[in-house]
Amino acid sequence: MYDALSVAPGQPFPLGATVCDGGVNFSVFSRHAQALDLCLHDPGDSARETHRVRMNRGEADLWHVFVRGLQPGAHYGFRAHGPWLPANGMRFNAAKLMLDPYAKAVAGTPQGNEDMHAEPGPGRFPGLIDNGPTALKSVVIDDAFDWAGDERPGVAWRDTVIYELHVKGFTRLHPEVPEPLRGTYAGLCHDAVIRYLRQLGVTSVQLLPVHQHLDDRFLIDKGLTNYWGYNTIGYFAPHGEYASERDPLAQVREFKEMVRTFHRAGVEVILDVVFNHTGEGDERGPSVMFRGLDNVSYYRHGFDGAQMFYTNVTGCGNSVASHNGPALRLIMDSLRYWVSEMHIDGFRFDLAVTVGRDQERFHVLSPFFTALQQDPVLSRVKMIAEPWDVGREDSYQVGGFPEPWRELNGRYRDAVRRFWRGDEGTTAEFAKRFCGSDDIFGAAGRPPLASVNMVTSHDGFTLRDLFSYADKHNEANGEDNRDGDNDNHSTNCGTEGETADQQILQRRRQLQRAVLATVLCSLGVPFLTSGDERGRTQRGNNNAYCQDNEINWLAWTEGDEAQLDFVRRLTAFRRSHPALRRESFFDGKTNPQTGRRDVTWLDGTGGQLSREEWHDPARCVFGALIDAPAHALAPLNGRGEHHSPLLLLFNRGDATHEFVLPAEDAGRWSLVFDTAVEPCFAEAPSGGDDYGGIFALQGGSMACLVLVM
Repeated sequence: MYDALSVAPGQPFPLGATVCDGGVNFSVFSRHAQALDLCLHDPGDSARETHRVRMNRGEADLWHVFVRGLQPGAHYGFRAHGPWLPANGMRFNAAKLMLDPYAKAVAGTPQGNEDMHAEPGPGRFPGLIDNGPTALKSVVIDDAFDWAGDERPGVAWRDTVIYELHVKGFTRLHPEVPEPLRGTYAGLCHDAVIRYLRQLGVTSVQLLPVHQHLDDRFLIDKGLTNYWGYNTIGYFAPHGEYASERDPLAQVREFKEMVRTFHRAGVEVILDVVFNHTGEGDERGPSVMFRGLDNVSYYRHGFDGAQMFYTNVTGCGNSVASHNGPALRLIMDSLRYWVSEMHIDGFRFDLAVTVGRDQERFHVLSPFFTALQQDPVLSRVKMIAEPWDVGREDSYQVGGFPEPWRELNGRYRDAVRRFWRGDEGTTAEFAKRFCGSDDIFGAAGRPPLASVNMVTSHDGFTLRDLFSYADKHNEANGEDNRDGDNDNHSTNCGTEGETADQQILQRRRQLQRAVLATVLCSLGVPFLTSGDERGRTQRGNNNAYCQDNEINWLAWTEGDEAQLDFVRRLTAFRRSHPALRRESFFDGKTNPQTGRRDVTWLDGTGGQLSREEWHDPARCVFGALIDAPAHALAPLNGRGEHHSPLLLLFNRGDATHEFVLPAEDAGRWSLVFDTAVEPCFAEAPSGGDDYGGIFALQGGSMACLVLVM
């Protein structure tokens, strides 16, 4: 294939492999390398190197070369020559073939073999084995694709409902998806899946990492894999194992076709991205990309007086130097690529505090935030932070991100879990979180929609397990149940794990529904974890990152159909009531048109809650009378909206409470839903159902009533 090749000096920009008229231009950064070789491999036999070309060093430490006659589909890698001085952060080893950090596709399946390691064993010497035949290969990609009038859904934050899912696990067992497509990008956009998501009422799918990732050697030795994918080695490349075809060019097309299909259905695609660390790990990890090209420039380092060491604020062995020019440029280029070329609608940043650090500290004026805010492409897409990392006093930053960021609200998660578990002294905290966390976001002038309200996610118990297990059960992970969080704010409702006790099962279902109703009625952005709407279980595993099996795969032939119907109705209810999608916090002011405050807090006996009652540890019951916004939103897509006052009732206790409903001269209270009964949703509200002024609010339940004029 390469017989007619010839080379020219090439150009420094753009970085990566760029298809040009007559060939391909290659450019890669390395400030500390002494020489760089471009190695071309036979796509039909990737183990065979066909050509090796010495690259030209240009300005800004960019090495480049133009190869005439080369075409899309070509396989390549880089060999960097330089000193092996780990004490000084230098880990060059020309015996190892490096991936292009800008590779848009990656060929090969890493097996964690020692050939990838630059310094196997305790001697801390460079590995001498040439891993060219077995190494992963970068692949030249042509970006051409017919987007056929693709339009981004552009869902406003007030209307957004996020649904987190795993590309493989979501369809691996789907009976309507053809077997060859199960667990793939193509399977994820199958008609049956799209129909399910639309009926569920979610607006945005958030995909667990789809960047090319590496499986950890210690997991492979146990027969496990890095299922979640938080081990990135390719920031521009879709993970090849999630594609239905093995051809890397076809994999990129398949990913684009998936995004286009979602957009046609009006669903946004948000990527979970891992720019805080890479799959190379600590000094014992493999040399795949950054480490062998320019370890000092791409990773954060400290110095202990004798030698440099990796700064590890991620818990994963290394931390990307997002404050440094080369790494920051790569992050920005990657984000722009996924927006411009792959039509992605937003990003959720794993351990975003690390990315937002300057040399040491997290800062809203860090190089990353500064670059992002002025970027004409990225400043217009959804940005969601996981607002923490590990090991530093400033690691927890919920509420600390600048506008227009949204944040996964860990304080919301913990407050809602503790309230519905029945913990004493949780009522006031729960109400703050339910109202959008003004105490967290309001002081900085950020809206309630800055809070992404999650109670579960991929990381932790499923919703069903949250009320089925008091303790984690991670034995399948092979770490003697030492891994995973020990503080889950969970309860087993009387029996650990599975049970046939109908009273316990009823209590568990009731609490699950109460949490779902809380999430979808709170101010902020609702976040749902795939499978929670069906009662999915991980058998008590709260750290199932390495389980590529039925523990994680969604069981489509099983599940709680009543709960699924409840969630569908909840999302529709949220869409139809602008009072639940407020863009500003409650302020307690009276609406002159209705004579009501925007929210009135009720004690359940006919009065309003006092400050002392809010903080009474024994307080189990309260109500929120929410008035319709004074400036009602326009109808959504012709569906119309309801502007009647809503009454939300909460009871975290065990006993039924006879809740005194507020008197209304102009109408009667009619039930919308009650999480204590099945089915939960009532028939269409009518003026004839006023409960005589008293509503029996069962323990561990939430109810909603609407004022019918």
